[in-house]
Amino acid sequence: MDIMSLLGMIAAVGFILFGMVFDTETMSVMFSNLRAFFDPASIAITVGGTVAVLMVSFPLKTFKNIGKHLKIVFKPEKYDTEKYIGQIVEIAKEARMKGILSLEDKLGDIQDPFLHDSLLLVVDSVDLEKVKTLMETELTQLDERHAVAREFYDKGAAAAPAFGMIGTLIGLILMLGNMYDVDKLASGMAVALITTLYGSLLANVIFTPISNKLKARHDEEFLCKLLIMEGVIAIQEGENPKFIEEKLYKLLPTAQKSLKEGATTN
Repeated sequence: MDIMSLLGMIAAVGFILFGMVFDTETMSVMFSNLRAFFDPASIAITVGGTVAVLMVSFPLKTFKNIGKHLKIVFKPEKYDTEKYIGQIVEIAKEARMKGILSLEDKLGDIQDPFLHDSLLLVVDSVDLEKVKTLMETELTQLDERHAVAREFYDKGAAAAPAFGMIGTLIGLILMLGNMYDVDKLASGMAVALITTLYGSLLANVIFTPISNKLKARHDEEFLCKLLIMEGVIAIQEGENPKFIEEKLYKLLPTAQKSLKEGATTN
């Protein structure tokens, strides 16, 4: 479980609710204030309109993947670059001492499908350029697939405030068209303001954070698969395991390199 994602979402909702119910004059919590922030017409315009636009923009399978996306956000797979580099270096040492064909016995112990399938190609003596092309294609498809998933939430983040503005315009039209009726004037003003609030909440509390976290998860997975690709190619080329290790560490982001150097120094 990703505690930061869960706590962040809970904190965002909690602070917003606190701002709604806290009365600064009496310095007390007034839950009755929540009724002022509930408007079915505004929900229909903002939430309904945003969902409708997403239905037009994306196929049904994208909606079916929402649960999968939320699982990636709140309960992601672990992608430990240190572990991957260590595993690749051990495989390189095995291949260096006993030959490429000896890796066939180790394939059963490899859990990562991408690493397993890539090494299988090497063991089967597939041409280096073909192996490289297949692995690059896999990475490209991964990048494109994840980009489509993020685009769904980016579109929602853009559509929600837009429908909030549409609701605001509707509310203002109703308000200006009923200047003589105080009750309808207040109702129109409520729709005008609350739809903007709903649009901002959808964009900034739900869609944008999910998109950002999916991007972070993608970067973690993509980096590990890039390490695998470079490592497997180096193994097939017969590179020295020490050189392979240094080469893979150079692919890590600066922050991760600093952590490794700090651990080595200590």
